[in-house]
Amino acid sequence: MVTTIQIDEKVKAKLDTLKIHRRESYNELISRLINSSSPENVSRETLIETLEILSDSELLKGIERGIQDVEAGRIRPLSEVRKELK
Repeated sequence: MVTTIQIDEKVKAKLDTLKIHRRESYNELISRLINSSSPENVSRETLIETLEILSDSELLKGIERGIQDVEAGRIRPLSEVRKELK
């Protein structure tokens, strides 16, 4: 069942910065946050690290760019780069 919720614009803006990629739905985002913060799944230190990463919008944008590069085929194997640098 799908439902509608109301959230403050500031909360929505914060959720937008936590998305892994621009097409991630709010449902996926909230599910990911809930699952990653479940006490039986992670230690306190892991949770703190996850929260630090999720609150770094530049890092998340970099991850998104990396995903886009992989999807677009703009990557090369490390072995190929090593041969080129030797």
